[in-house]
Amino acid sequence: MDIEWLQSYCLQKPAVEETLPFGPDVLVYKVGGKVFLLCPLDTDTLKFNVKCDPDKAEELREQYSCVLPGYHMNKKHWNTIVVDGSVSLKLLKEWIDHSYELVVKSLPAKMRQQLQGK
Repeated sequence: MDIEWLQSYCLQKPAVEETLPFGPDVLVYKVGGKVFLLCPLDTDTLKFNVKCDPDKAEELREQYSCVLPGYHMNKKHWNTIVVDGSVSLKLLKEWIDHSYELVVKSLPAKMRQQLQGK
């Protein structure tokens, strides 16, 4: 995985916008105006923050060395994923998808319906 792949994967999800609210060095991906992924651009190793169910967040940190408490985020709800090749692309996708889905579930019902095309 590289930054171009990450951008493409995030942007192919329904209603996602890519923003730079913290300046040119941090990509922020939102759905319904809420953040589901942040990615610093000024690091040697690709890493990104994703939202995570609190219980699952702890489990992932215990199981995978590339999963850390969310840098500059609420560590109960966010993980930082270091893309160091130690986990499969499939797992990385699952963690991004989980973050996106958590944020979509938190949106008002009317907005969720619009995202689902209903």
